[in-house]
Amino acid sequence: MIFDGHGDVWTDVTCKHVDKGEHDVFRKYHLDKFRKGNVTGGIFVIWMDPPYDQDPVKRSRQIVQSIRQEQEESRDIVNYVTKFSDFEEGTKAGKINVVTGMEGMAQIGEDIDLIDYFYHEVGVRHAMMTWNETNALATGWPGDVNRGLTETGRRACRRIQDLGMVMDVSHLNDKCFWDVIHLAQGPIIASHSNSRTVCPHMRNLSDDMLRAIAETGGLAGMNSMREFIAEAHDDQTVERLADHVCYIADLIGVEHIGLGFDFDDYLESDALSAFSGNIDSPSGLGIANEAEASNLLDVLRQRGFHQDELDAIGYKNFYRVFKQVWK
Repeated sequence: MIFDGHGDVWTDVTCKHVDKGEHDVFRKYHLDKFRKGNVTGGIFVIWMDPPYDQDPVKRSRQIVQSIRQEQEESRDIVNYVTKFSDFEEGTKAGKINVVTGMEGMAQIGEDIDLIDYFYHEVGVRHAMMTWNETNALATGWPGDVNRGLTETGRRACRRIQDLGMVMDVSHLNDKCFWDVIHLAQGPIIASHSNSRTVCPHMRNLSDDMLRAIAETGGLAGMNSMREFIAEAHDDQTVERLADHVCYIADLIGVEHIGLGFDFDDYLESDALSAFSGNIDSPSGLGIANEAEASNLLDVLRQRGFHQDELDAIGYKNFYRVFKQVWK
């Protein structure tokens, strides 16, 4: 079993399909890939994809409407998770277990009460305060390195944790990362960030950051996008992604590693062009989409990881965090 801790599925559903009048999107375009890769669930995020991020409030409403449409049309194949016991029920029914998350919160402005709306009315159980942007709460990694969480951001961080949502630090700049760590009330995750030592990109995590996440009881989810795997193009492979797993396992333990592939096949060209560099998932190199997700575990098995360790990385570590955080 694999739980993919970061996927832009709701962006795909909205941008590529619902905006064009389509229905029953997950079944038509994604279910087969999930089953082929033995991916039994994931965090599907609400993300304001460029160029729609220019009006995050409007885009957020559109995505929420798409989610509600898809929930109605896919309930026989998708289990929408809002409490830990839902995982067992979904697995028994042979459904894909979906946690709805938020990748950035620009749409709430300074009104942190909107976090309660997303929790209670949309079923969101996971949140990042920013994507790459600077907003009223926090600063993404490309922004001002000296700007940490705002006072509103600090209140939002507390609200997220008080509600029992999983707090995610992927995309934050370093100062905001440490501000969140200092406010941690329980496990903190970086859902789709690799090792900065193995690949020196600022979206990845330093050794000190990884240790701090482990001290909260959290985890780092391994990201399959090229730019975060290795600097040299020829090294951007599933084998090199396995190097990240091995390094982090030696540093903080297998119990603090998950999978957050961030596959790019969910995104339109306009959204991809907003990224820096060549970040697409390594097509032809072993880990391009959900259908190839299990390839990483196969490589780790060849390197001597035992089945209990593969299960921990594959899904159990995420499940442990959910069980501890959710109220």
